[in-house]
Parts: sequence; C-alpha cells; structure tokens
Amino acid sequence: MRSSLVLFGAAALVLVSGCSSPAPEKAPAPEVPGQVIVADRSYTPSNITISAGETVTWVFADGGMAHDVVADDRAFRSPLMTANSFSHTFTEPGTYSYHCTPHPDMIGSVVVVP
Repeated sequence: MRSSLVLFGAAALVLVSGCSSPAPEKAPAPEVPGQVIVADRSYTPSNITISAGETVTWVFADGGMAHDVVADDRAFRSPLMTANSFSHTFTEPGTYSYHCTPHPDMIGSVVVVP
C-alpha cells in the first residue's frame, strides 16, 4: 500500500509539473514608422529604411541603462540617455551606420532612399 501511495504521489507531481505554462514571452516592440526602440542592449529594428526628408526617432527604454546613438561618420549624435527620445531628420540618400558609445556591440543603420 505504501509503495502505491509513493507511486501515485510521484505520478501526480509529474502530471502537475507538466501542465505548467511556459514563462510569458516579452511583447515585441510596436512597429511605428521611423521609430527605433533602444532596450535590452539593442536597437529594434536594428536596420530601418526611410525616404529622404523623413525623421527617425530613437526611444530609450532600457530600464535605467544609459545609451546613445552616434553616427559612425559623426553626422548625428544623441546625448547619453536612460529615458526619453532622440530624433534626427535625414535629408540625403545613403546608408548611415550608427552605434552606442558605451556598448559598441549595439549597432544599427538607417538606409535613406530618394
């Protein structure tokens, strides 16, 4: 009888643990034309295409970790920020690569089409 109870208890534990739901996934950043989210030590999307004359806005939302947006050619540069946003209007077609000064593995690009 005792071994039956132990077996029943082990089976119930397996059954209950198998029914637990997985951890919720982080919701994707909303897609807003011309907007880049700066969070989780990344730029999302990391590559964006816009037309000449349009503006890109980087929204800083990385929970207190400071980031910036610096063009590799120094055409634009935001201050270090933990919140708020930075915008830049691109008037000339081309590809503008950028990075985060404190986190050089954070990179992105803006492709500006005519």
